[in-house]
Amino acid sequence: MSRPDLPSPLARALDARGYAELTPVQLAVIEPQAGGRDLLVSARTGSGKTVAYGLALAGDLLGADELLRPPGAPQVLVIAPTRELAQQVQRELEWLYADAGARVVACVGGMDPRREQRALAAGCHIVVGTPGRLRDHLERGQLRTEALAAVVLDEADEMLDLGFREELEAILDSSPGERRTLLFSATLPKPIVALAQRYQKPSALRITASAGETAHADIDYRAIAVAPSDAEHAVVNLLRYYEAGAALVFCTTREAVRRLHANLVERGFSVVALSGELTQGERTHALQALRDRRASVCVATDVAARGIDIPDLDLVIHAELPNDAETLQHRSGRTGRAGRKGVSILLAPHPRRRRLEALLRLAHIQASWGPAPTADEVRERDQARLVDQLRPAGEASEDDVAVARALLADADAEQVVAALVRARRASLPAPEDLVDATPEPAAARSAPRAGFDGSTWFRIDIGRSKNAEARWLLPLICRRGHVTKAEIGAIRVFDRETRFEIAASAAARFATAVQEGADDVRITPLAEPDLPPARDRKRPHGRGDNAAPASRKPVLRPQSSKRQIGKLKGPRK
Repeated sequence: MSRPDLPSPLARALDARGYAELTPVQLAVIEPQAGGRDLLVSARTGSGKTVAYGLALAGDLLGADELLRPPGAPQVLVIAPTRELAQQVQRELEWLYADAGARVVACVGGMDPRREQRALAAGCHIVVGTPGRLRDHLERGQLRTEALAAVVLDEADEMLDLGFREELEAILDSSPGERRTLLFSATLPKPIVALAQRYQKPSALRITASAGETAHADIDYRAIAVAPSDAEHAVVNLLRYYEAGAALVFCTTREAVRRLHANLVERGFSVVALSGELTQGERTHALQALRDRRASVCVATDVAARGIDIPDLDLVIHAELPNDAETLQHRSGRTGRAGRKGVSILLAPHPRRRRLEALLRLAHIQASWGPAPTADEVRERDQARLVDQLRPAGEASEDDVAVARALLADADAEQVVAALVRARRASLPAPEDLVDATPEPAAARSAPRAGFDGSTWFRIDIGRSKNAEARWLLPLICRRGHVTKAEIGAIRVFDRETRFEIAASAAARFATAVQEGADDVRITPLAEPDLPPARDRKRPHGRGDNAAPASRKPVLRPQSSKRQIGKLKGPRK
């Protein structure tokens, strides 16, 4: 990439990284009008903010030269909210300024402060750190600020949300008044604007790089309708179907992260977890496992994943829906970065579908709706991948040829290849059978089930008041009663209970199984499939319903009635 408006060391670094073109925010900060001015920049997550302020700082660090002066007191200070983001910024600035001879030092919580002290004493050009650790070094006299030409606040909104206002003010108050102040934030709420007005010059330039852009144009958003009881199985099939180089799965609570992480480990996935309860050492180990490919899946909470950068992250799965549109964008922004395409999948249990539709509208995101991959679709993908992986490529070594000849001496070629395929399949986690989450047509619901003469009816103490629906209860009935879907007939859901029929051939086995099972949900047989009392009866619905709502004439009541009688009697004591 040849850009005459960039110093040649930076242009070479961008070329080496494969930057065919700059992102809108990167172009905005190197415009002539932005040169030398304070900047207040609003840009979406994943838009290339780190490289953007790296380019914007070129004049402060290099001037008209191609090489930096010998390291001494830092010229630039970058403040980031989390340890992982600060270390990511350090790596980005190191490759961007490598040809210019930059020395970048990180000062973050959880690392050895004495090592950081020695690095600062040895001299550097750029310091990147978290607010608390930077303030510690400042108060101990280890961080010198007299030569600072610029201070950058990265993810400024997040730092204020985390309660770092006092630390930020202490650091900014101690730096030279003539410095440049660059504030980068995904959003610009009132506290950020107030901070900018206090610490930036009146000539500060405000840049909103997200205006007019399509939110995460490199991200393919997909919404998946699932049964509430099938969300975890859907995650399994999605991970198996895409087989991404790295995948990030979001949950809303630490407990949900622990549970999903344990279940994925049990199924054979190489997975790590990130949540607020982990120590810094555990977080570092988990992230390193993702970077060196010892793990390919990370299950995380929103706070734990804020600001982390996972190489080759192609897939984001929202196992639980985010609380707001901003969190949805932050989660999804972990993929589709630096020109790479990414996929963001949102699981929508039926009771939360409207909630997801509202989130997508607020975030101005168009998502394609569809079902989760079935077990058969996963196996079909596996077969195509196995053919590609086992197809001969290049010359084999003498050792490999010797092993092949030894195998062919005892079996024919087809048997040998089949054994290789079987061994490879054995290492893959098995896909899950999913409940069909598509609504059944009304005609199908009202049609009687064939082959259920002499069936036995049962009741379960879950009804519409607890959001029960026939297709969500179906897997529960199968598991508790050790029956298949084919052995379950009509299912009728009422306000406080659900009644369903079991084929005569399976009724005795079903009754024994539910009697011996757990007592968290009570299932009991019915002598007659009578309907509940009229006050509890509503239009039955669900799989195999064959009861139509009874037509009733409206009952007309006079205007007086209990309400007027109550007025005559006076207030109830």
